Amino acid sequence: MELSSGSRDARPAVTLVAAVLPAGGSGERLGGATPKQFCALQGRPLVSYTVRAMERISWISNIIVVVSPENIETMKSIVEKYGHKRVTVVKGGKTRHRSIFNGLKVFAENEISNHLLWKPEVVIIHDAVRPFVEEDILSKVVMAAKEHGAAGAICPLVSTVIASAADGCLDHSLERARYRASEMPQAFLFDIIYEAYQLCTEYDLDYGTECLHLALKYCKTNARLVEGTADLWKVTYKRDLYAAESIIKDKLSQQVYVITGVEEAAAQIGVLLHESLKSQLKDKKYAIQETQQLVDMLEKSNVTLLYPLVLILVHLDISENISFSIGMELLTRIKKLAREVKKKNILVYGLLIQHKDHLELQETVNSAAALIMALIKDRNPELIGQMLVA
Repeated sequence: MELSSGSRDARPAVTLVAAVLPAGGSGERLGGATPKQFCALQGRPLVSYTVRAMERISWISNIIVVVSPENIETMKSIVEKYGHKRVTVVKGGKTRHRSIFNGLKVFAENEISNHLLWKPEVVIIHDAVRPFVEEDILSKVVMAAKEHGAAGAICPLVSTVIASAADGCLDHSLERARYRASEMPQAFLFDIIYEAYQLCTEYDLDYGTECLHLALKYCKTNARLVEGTADLWKVTYKRDLYAAESIIKDKLSQQVYVITGVEEAAAQIGVLLHESLKSQLKDKKYAIQETQQLVDMLEKSNVTLLYPLVLILVHLDISENISFSIGMELLTRIKKLAREVKKKNILVYGLLIQHKDHLELQETVNSAAALIMALIKDRNPELIGQMLVA
């Protein structure tokens, strides 16, 4: 099926596109026992975020994840646990280039038994530890590769590159404005990059890192360079994991389900919360049954598989006796529900808004909004089932 470049979601005009994600690194620079691609961010392995970034793009037909032999079963369990589709796990080699070559061989030699993978016209190569790649840049490199044979994302150099002399002193520096950092994603006409790997030397396979250079050196294909975005950076060091988790939290905080009552006072609180949070508000009757229905709906929508989802039950208290207003039975039921749905990656919290003085209503709402944002940002599983007071 031909995909046109003029569609609303910027699909490239290419018959078949596939992706190869090298994920065989040992994570030595990270300084931990777990390879960085398998480190958990918000309870989900980093590689799963990258696979999902590719998977959500309908015009990518197949995703090949190349991992070291000892991590084959780990990667397969991730694919199964998070319901990834169109994914094939392949055994990697001793180096980055050997792993990528193994991924390409799956299409050229059909090495996966009982699994038919059509050879793509264009193949994307993208590091498994660059989880924030967007469809727009993927489409641009694919279309550029279709025209030029090869293409890759680039970004400005942050620091000046210098060379040292034999005595350890400065020899010369490069003019930073003339150079760019090579990033991912990169894309190639499949026949070009596969031929380059077939022709390249053992030295290139063992010590090379740049795929674009192989296409130029062995197939005389000069890659088109595409300006990338700031979110194409690679998770390399431990500090990068913290930065990646912060970005994920920020993205996840854009939407939250807030359940309030239907009475007039609760509706007023709901409107004010909506304005304060600038998020999606779902008005529901305050009842455990309604909450359970919402949980069931979220499970069926598959959204809960992507990240820990926050569900906040807001209770409006206009009485003088808090314990009487809430009821111990209701508190018990909330805690029971929270424990059950935590296993399904849904975090349920309770929020009690004490509404006694109309003059202090906005201040109360601001306090409630601050608590909600803290719950969204932190997603602390230790607080589930608790009734917090604003």
